[in-house]
Amino acid sequence: MPYVSGNLSAALLLAAVLPTLAIGQDVSCAAIASNAERLACYDRASLLAITAPATVDDVKAPAERGLKDRLATFNSGENDRLRSHGSALTDQWELDAPSQRGVFVLRPYKPIYLLPLSYTNNVNQSPSSAAIGHGGAEQGNLDAVEARVQFSLKTKALENLFGDNGDLWLGYTQSSRWQAYNSDLSRPFRETDYEPEAMLAFHTNYEFLGFKGSLASIGVNHQSNGRALPLSRSWNRVIAQAGFEKDDWMVLVRPWWRIPESESSDDNPGIENYIGRGELIVARQWQGQVFSLQARHSLRGGENSRGSAQLAWSFPIAGDLKGYVQVFSGYGESLIDYNHRQTVIGVGVSVFDWY
Repeated sequence: MPYVSGNLSAALLLAAVLPTLAIGQDVSCAAIASNAERLACYDRASLLAITAPATVDDVKAPAERGLKDRLATFNSGENDRLRSHGSALTDQWELDAPSQRGVFVLRPYKPIYLLPLSYTNNVNQSPSSAAIGHGGAEQGNLDAVEARVQFSLKTKALENLFGDNGDLWLGYTQSSRWQAYNSDLSRPFRETDYEPEAMLAFHTNYEFLGFKGSLASIGVNHQSNGRALPLSRSWNRVIAQAGFEKDDWMVLVRPWWRIPESESSDDNPGIENYIGRGELIVARQWQGQVFSLQARHSLRGGENSRGSAQLAWSFPIAGDLKGYVQVFSGYGESLIDYNHRQTVIGVGVSVFDWY
């Protein structure tokens, strides 16, 4: 039985050699100054003392193996599933320790979509404002059908400013209206709105009407279209936000206060009586679909009682790509149309829609 004898001899040899290796490893470990490295050295020594490694990977330092395992988990997508606690607000705003991703990591903020087809029932051919030097300006023969695109990102710049609470977020949203099918005007971008903001966000924990209050924030917001007179539009706001959730429902209450401007610098007097002084966002996720309502109002009566409502529906297509349908009615579909009432229907795709 030469094969059995050979295996037995190899086993006896390993039994004799491994303790010696382990002892030598113990001696060398004691000379290491770093606590972490010395502990890793002893771990390797223990591993050698109890088993014969089958591969080189089996004798790597535990810290190195741990990193390899974490990278494999991240690449497999399991890391995102581990972060999810069934709470959209918690994951999106990193409101607890397991959801923390550190600073300057880009994340979706508001819905991100491309609408190749967007139809309005009331084209604003001559945008105007009551501000001095902002009289009606002919834009040419605009089409009722155009394309729309919006992207929106945020990142955490500072965290835990007040103990284990209080994070400073920076956000940016850009939305464009493109006369993509208007060859007579050389297919121009009709309007692009730019919206940078900074927000201080806090995690909260209370009940209100059966919903859990998870988020509170306060921030400064600037929105403008970057155009020259007479088409220039801009305003600045302080926006508060309270976030609530229950099961598959999410509710955001967002009142704001317009920062006053002088008469000479105000591009759009009374804009808050059209776009509103706050908004309510209600979203529900159901079987991979997202239904949302975004309602704004001036919070005034009489002739200043104005606002808008926007309904949206997204549904899975492939991976993160979703079909997207949006219906808007009211004032302020864009800054150039802040005082223009219309109904707009758009169809396209989305990669992020509140969830």
